[in-house]
Amino acid sequence: MRVDQPLLQKSTPPLPQRKTEEDQPLVMIVDDDASVREALSELILSAGFQPVSFASTRELLDANILQSPGCLILDVRMPGTSGLHLQRHLAKNGNPKPIIFLTGHGDIPMTVQAMKAGAVDFLTKPVRDQTLLDAVLAGIAMDAERRAEALIANRNIEHLETLTQREREVLHEVARGRLNKQIAFDLGISEVTVKLHRSNVMRKMEAASIGELIRAWETLPAAMREAGGARTLA
Repeated sequence: MRVDQPLLQKSTPPLPQRKTEEDQPLVMIVDDDASVREALSELILSAGFQPVSFASTRELLDANILQSPGCLILDVRMPGTSGLHLQRHLAKNGNPKPIIFLTGHGDIPMTVQAMKAGAVDFLTKPVRDQTLLDAVLAGIAMDAERRAEALIANRNIEHLETLTQREREVLHEVARGRLNKQIAFDLGISEVTVKLHRSNVMRKMEAASIGELIRAWETLPAAMREAGGARTLA
């Protein structure tokens, strides 16, 4: 089946919202051409994925499903908000959902813009089924990896919030590669106190080694890492 075929008679049933990490990924299709939406939905279903389609980016945004696992297949040029504008909107709002652009009106500057902004692929209609499915697989895998990284980062943020301000300062210095005696000198405390704080940090961050501790530190947002170096007076 090719996605440029005429409108199929069988329609895709409405889907319930999916909100948990364990749910099957959604392939969210946005195209103002009903025949393309129908053909894409049939193709996605035939490959064992769950499609849900929309005629415009506004319909997609109103559906409130963009936090669900999965990826997007977007037409570039549509009435109202374009696919490229939606890509920028999602990135600005901290939701870099993997996007596969599918268009009949693409050009090189548009392709470069989309790919630089993180698109999985930029495909031209008509497209080979396997080419599109390969891009969908890549998008779903990319989303799963990002979600796994976000879970780890959120867990480490929760651990960080259990540290005292002094323990955060010690963690910041350890992450910089500073030795205990250097940290003691910089913070104006004894080396024994540094060791005590570092031990507490390791326990609270659930790190079995300095390497694990540094890796956990690197998953934290930059603003939190910078704030961890703020000095206390005592």
